[in-house]
Amino acid sequence: MVRKKHIETRRLILRPWEESDAESLYEYASNPAVGPVAGWPPHKSVEESRDIIRNVLNGPEAYALCLKADGRAIGAIELKLNGHSDLAERDDECELGYWLGQPFWGQGLMPEAARELLRHAFEDCGMAKVWCGYYDGNDKSRRVQEKCGFVYQWTIRDVDVPLMHEKRTGHVSCLTKEAWLAAARKDPVAHGAVLPDGKSAEE
Repeated sequence: MVRKKHIETRRLILRPWEESDAESLYEYASNPAVGPVAGWPPHKSVEESRDIIRNVLNGPEAYALCLKADGRAIGAIELKLNGHSDLAERDDECELGYWLGQPFWGQGLMPEAARELLRHAFEDCGMAKVWCGYYDGNDKSRRVQEKCGFVYQWTIRDVDVPLMHEKRTGHVSCLTKEAWLAAARKDPVAHGAVLPDGKSAEE
């Protein structure tokens, strides 16, 4: 497992969360259009956001999603490792989770971040499979997964959403390393993979 302090894409930097991100986190996570569709309530204060940075966004593969232009955190993306995910059952499997502040929707930022974190998962972290899920009606999350090559697996009804005190229908997808490598060969610029022969897919 290789933890990177910073992961860069064309427009973004993914880096560990810092307590100084609390105000930026609150700005976007307090929007009721963002959290509830993903299964968590809007943040009520900057102090709550700071507490969430300390206690929730503190996983070994949890990153603040920041624009290179100003370095402010505008969303979150994480590889939830085995033991911290309901979907991963092996140490070489994990679950991808993410959200993005509403002002930045529709710009292709989340697929850009997700593709790079998937490369990190398969190449640096030794993952064989990455899982991802979304609740019924969260079409933005579904589209991100489709753009990144995830394949639908199953639907679960009456899933507990404890932070929202309700039950929902959930849809589960996965991406294997083999499928990711095959896609990387077809679209090397998007994936930036290092292929088994040691060459970068961009070469």
